[in-house]
Amino acid sequence: MATMLEVAKRAGVSKATVSRVLTGKGYVGEETKARVFQAIAESGYRPNLLARSLASNKTQTLGLVVTNTLYHGVYFSELLSHAARMTEDKGRQLLLADGKHSAEEERQAIQYLLDLRCDAIIIYPRFLSVDELDEIIQNHSQPIMVLNRRLRKNSSHCVYSDQKASSQSAVLQLIAQGHREIAFITGSLDSPTGIERLSGYKDALTQQHIPVRNELIVEGKWTPLSGAMGVRELLSRGVSFSALVASNDDMAIGAIKQLHDSKIAVPQQVSIIGFDDIAMAPFTVPALSSVKIPVTEMVKETIDRLIFMLDGGDFNYQQTFPGELMLRDSLSAGPYA
Repeated sequence: MATMLEVAKRAGVSKATVSRVLTGKGYVGEETKARVFQAIAESGYRPNLLARSLASNKTQTLGLVVTNTLYHGVYFSELLSHAARMTEDKGRQLLLADGKHSAEEERQAIQYLLDLRCDAIIIYPRFLSVDELDEIIQNHSQPIMVLNRRLRKNSSHCVYSDQKASSQSAVLQLIAQGHREIAFITGSLDSPTGIERLSGYKDALTQQHIPVRNELIVEGKWTPLSGAMGVRELLSRGVSFSALVASNDDMAIGAIKQLHDSKIAVPQQVSIIGFDDIAMAPFTVPALSSVKIPVTEMVKETIDRLIFMLDGGDFNYQQTFPGELMLRDSLSAGPYA
């Protein structure tokens, strides 16, 4: 394997000059830089990245912590795709660490990325509490951003969507279109997002003086199968409903399939709304109405803010991204319209 000294000899410069070209520290003329880069290409020299990171205190990497329970869904694929592309646009590598199944394992994943000397870290938390996240941010010098969770003490270190308000708005839309018996398939109730979306559903009913009926609520697990099983459970209870809200699009798609198999027409007999507005939502039959969570914009803001912090900037505000209800064919007027 070629060494830096061999590159220097081939380029006709000193080893120190090669080092300055690679680290970007100190002035080197453009002609000299070109000779050094040509020598690197001809010799096949590969710099020791660990040594360079120790010397410069920079690794040109961003870390992302996500629990593996999100990996199976379309939403996570979109999140990871945007994060990887935008990190690449910033000339950096994205390193993924698995938060697994507990707050302690999320902590371990964060520490793993810190030990790898990631320049900055994004946390998409499921188990860590807001207080624990605030503590982690305060105890580390590397910039840390929290995605989709509202922090109390470090407001400039979070970017989130108001899941409760978005859910409330979706249910109010159904009520405005004449629906009163509205069923709800929750997400996993150990998930903050799942809890907030359920809370928004209940608040909308209460606001319109419609009783919250537990028999119209079933727990899902974010998957199409759990959406189908949720519909089966509702039908087995013998409760009637003219509309159904599923806490994500995967479950909504499973619910539509189960209703079809049960000879219940969507939207003629049951209107359906999902969440996340995944890419396939407009292509289901009928096209799925869904609350669009602006994942692209949230990821961009998160990465832009981290890069700004790495460049010495600072923020003193908190930003929320509102959801938007995308109305499609799965929603029609209810019996009280």
